[in-house]
Amino acid sequence: MQTHEIRRRFLDHFVRAGHTEVPSASLILNDPNLLFVNAGMVQFVPYFLGQQTPPFARATSVQKCVRTLDIENVGITTRHNTFFQMAGNFSFGDYFKRDAIKHAWSLLTSSVEDGGYGFDPERLWATAYLDDDEAIDIWKEVAGLPDERIQKRGMADNYWSMGIPGPCGPCSEIYYDRGPEYGKEGGPEADEDRYIEIWNLVFMQNERGLGTSKDNYEILGPLPKQNIDTGMGVERVAFLLQGVDNVYETDLVRPVITKAEELTGRAYGVNQEDNVRFRVIADHARTAAMLIADGVNPGNDGRGYVLRRLLRRIVRSVKLLGADQPTIGELMRVVRDEMSPSYPELATDFQRIENVAVGEETAFRKTLTSGSKLFEGAADTVKAKGGKVIGGSEAFTLHDTYGFPIDLTLEMAAEAGLSVDEDGFRSLMAEQRKRAKDDAQARKHAHADLSVYKELVDRGPTEFTGFAELATEAHVLALISGGVRVPTAGKGEKVDVILDRSPLYAESGGQIGDRGVITAAGLRLHVDDVQKIAKKLWVHKVTVEEGQVTEGDVVLAQVDANWRHGSTQGHSGTHMVHAALRQVLGPNAVQAGSLNKPGYLRFDFNWQGGLSEAARNDIESVTNDAVGADFPVNTFVTDVTKAKQMGALALFGENYGDEVRVVEIGGPFSMELCGGTHVAHSSQIGPVTILGESSVGSGVRRVEAFVGLDSYKYLAKERALLAGVASSLKVPSDEVPARIEQLVERLRVAEKELEKTKAAAVLSSAGTFVDKSERVGAVRLVAAQAPEGVSGNDLRTLALDIRGRFGSDPAVVVLLGNADGKVPFVVATNKGAQDAGIKAGDLVSSFGPSIAGRGGGKADMAQGSGTDPAGIAPGLAALRSRVAEVVGS
Repeated sequence: MQTHEIRRRFLDHFVRAGHTEVPSASLILNDPNLLFVNAGMVQFVPYFLGQQTPPFARATSVQKCVRTLDIENVGITTRHNTFFQMAGNFSFGDYFKRDAIKHAWSLLTSSVEDGGYGFDPERLWATAYLDDDEAIDIWKEVAGLPDERIQKRGMADNYWSMGIPGPCGPCSEIYYDRGPEYGKEGGPEADEDRYIEIWNLVFMQNERGLGTSKDNYEILGPLPKQNIDTGMGVERVAFLLQGVDNVYETDLVRPVITKAEELTGRAYGVNQEDNVRFRVIADHARTAAMLIADGVNPGNDGRGYVLRRLLRRIVRSVKLLGADQPTIGELMRVVRDEMSPSYPELATDFQRIENVAVGEETAFRKTLTSGSKLFEGAADTVKAKGGKVIGGSEAFTLHDTYGFPIDLTLEMAAEAGLSVDEDGFRSLMAEQRKRAKDDAQARKHAHADLSVYKELVDRGPTEFTGFAELATEAHVLALISGGVRVPTAGKGEKVDVILDRSPLYAESGGQIGDRGVITAAGLRLHVDDVQKIAKKLWVHKVTVEEGQVTEGDVVLAQVDANWRHGSTQGHSGTHMVHAALRQVLGPNAVQAGSLNKPGYLRFDFNWQGGLSEAARNDIESVTNDAVGADFPVNTFVTDVTKAKQMGALALFGENYGDEVRVVEIGGPFSMELCGGTHVAHSSQIGPVTILGESSVGSGVRRVEAFVGLDSYKYLAKERALLAGVASSLKVPSDEVPARIEQLVERLRVAEKELEKTKAAAVLSSAGTFVDKSERVGAVRLVAAQAPEGVSGNDLRTLALDIRGRFGSDPAVVVLLGNADGKVPFVVATNKGAQDAGIKAGDLVSSFGPSIAGRGGGKADMAQGSGTDPAGIAPGLAALRSRVAEVVGS
């Protein structure tokens, strides 16, 4: 029975019994005590506590749950997932123990034809809390369970709570006996691998207080009503009904392992070490997808840290299985395909989900490559000296230089049979924090030797006149070259010029400095840049084009009018894009940096995950609507408190003075604290064309755009490109997308036909391989290189076809490919060969070293991949010798 069907039958069963079907809550609830929803009853807690009146007397749901306390045990045990689905039925003072037991027993034991699960009632056991004789009597009456299949257990096992203050109560658990091949007799108390818990019926009747463990907390008193809260593990029921050994081999999880096998060239089921890695990949990929779908993004603490850890464990497990290429995107697609029938948001929001996961993978792959080498070196050194502990300094270097979280280092050390000096690591971390604090203070004065500017700074700030005029008469207060004051500078020299007044804007707040000229009789200085010293002294970096400039000269400082116009377009455009982002994405899209210059702007903002095309289009549309509205741009100075009360955005965590300058565009549309230059009306910005959006770091995105004439030029270029494509396709411009879609579809069909033809050609060569087979004793051996370009999947198909053509004759088929420098291989043996002592998985070691390959499998089939095509011939020779050795020929 498929998992989606198990879910559906559960809900239908309880709806027929008068329960209201309630959708799963998000994995993230506004509960400070919970990182994630970890039980089916979490969304109903206010009803159990009597804080809210439920809109229904009884409910049923299949709740998404995540539990991450035992991440390290994932894949080691075969019944635990970090993400799982908890099917539950709930009563809010309506029914109690008897009906809860009746409902559960009916669903479990009713026939499949009658809507049940069809479990054999003789293989079901129950547990009850120590003094809950009432529940025991009901099990006997309702289910007919004998005394020997009902066990009493203590508070740690059979008294349930969320682990935090809240509703609680004794519970009765239902177990399924998998049989003696899975463990010893004696019920759940004896062996919980053989006896698998599938359903917990909680008789929610009390409220608990604080505590330190499952059986150490105070019972504060009874709840207002006696309630029922049950939880049936969907994944556990699935693996029992599907006849597989564990939760990782069910219909929704095993496909992820299959994809991981394909991506890594390794086989699941060969050895325990690899099995654990495959299970980690499958479990964590599913959990990560569900967390991202519910709005979690990778980060350095809280929920974000858990997600980051899961994704990084996937990357590392894939690498340990031998795959060097990015894989998370493909794994996420499998999760989407398998889980979206029950969780459609995985399909509708997949692009964002994939972007978040792939972005984290990309960043961590770089970290893992460099950091793993350092760890391995440190571990080898420790072992060579007979030690058992990785030093705190090595762990700190991994953290500080390579971004390895300490828990990853601890995990890698444990796998290597080592431990880590955690106290030493913590001490170094504390030292680093102190140094960082001291360095930050020192850097306020240590960027450069500014003593040459001290006298000038002490005289007072440069008077900036650029808000009102583009040309200002000024005095040359000083000339600085090479860090020292000089009296004069001549043609061709580059020098810093300090003026008492200036209309040229000094770079600040993302707006780059103005360009312009400084002139006098026989003198012309080109202003290459303008910077600030101590936030108040304007430093004009110039090239002397004509004449000689001398300290004390009276000059005319002029802004390049075209430059200023373009610069103000870019700066005002930045404000407009910021406002549009907040309107489209919400107030969490907060500015994290910007740069604007003539015709161009870039805007960084805090946001997890890439923007959809629709969101980018909306942002561009809102921006241009505001441009077209011809909003007036007003600037005024007020005190910082009043500015913030008015809604002005204060950015970058800057320390503002008592008085601030506010730039208001269109009243409430945009209002920010800003000291830059701007257009007078929004229409002067001209069209804004968003070029793209990208990541510039964890949780920070970047939008880039052209404005004004540069936007026109860009659009004209795009229009010309479109016209050229339309001309080539011989269709009107508005039909180009449809025509391209048609061509892409035709190409896709052609590629599929080509693949079919290629597959047929590959299979047609099977007879040739059979004809050229060798005899090694009584065994027919095909040991050959496959036709050039045959992929791993085609190689497997061809090997199986060849093996099948030998009928009952003992046969071994070994095919090695050579595609793009990689050497995929497949080994297939039939029963006759296996009876002769030849097992496919064992043969890999004979030729694997020659091709620098790894792989494995079972007796009848093995596969993997190597990286050295030059070793194909010697590898096949070694294989022939191995087969001859086994058969005694």
